[in-house]
Amino acid sequence: EGFTVQSYSGCFSAGGDLSEFGSCQDVSEAHQIRQRCMPANALAMAADRYTFHLHGACIGAGIELPAFAGRVVAKPNTYFRLPEVDMGLIPGAGGCVSIPRRIGRQRTNWLAITGIELNSETALAWGLIDAVMD
Repeated sequence: EGFTVQSYSGCFSAGGDLSEFGSCQDVSEAHQIRQRCMPANALAMAADRYTFHLHGACIGAGIELPAFAGRVVAKPNTYFRLPEVDMGLIPGAGGCVSIPRRIGRQRTNWLAITGIELNSETALAWGLIDAVMD
């Protein structure tokens, strides 16, 4: 219950453990568990204290959680995607709140519906990230 953290090939990934989906018989209990364990709650309450330094693939929760932070910095090769809709899900790690705060509802909807890859240059222009640094 909660989030899985993996690091491989210099990448960081945080997101729901897909093997847990459907394992809770009571959907309201499953929702309560997710809400209680959601790191987005802590990030949102003290956003100005957090700076995220991103690189590589920031997919799903990899951008949903950093988007809560007061400052988000990315390397030039960083890219962003919200693939959840293709899996029948929503950006459930907080992206339905954090990303619209940065880039607006329309752009967030477009990212989520298309699942398109957004490069760091466009992310900076839109305000999804605050700076691009090597």
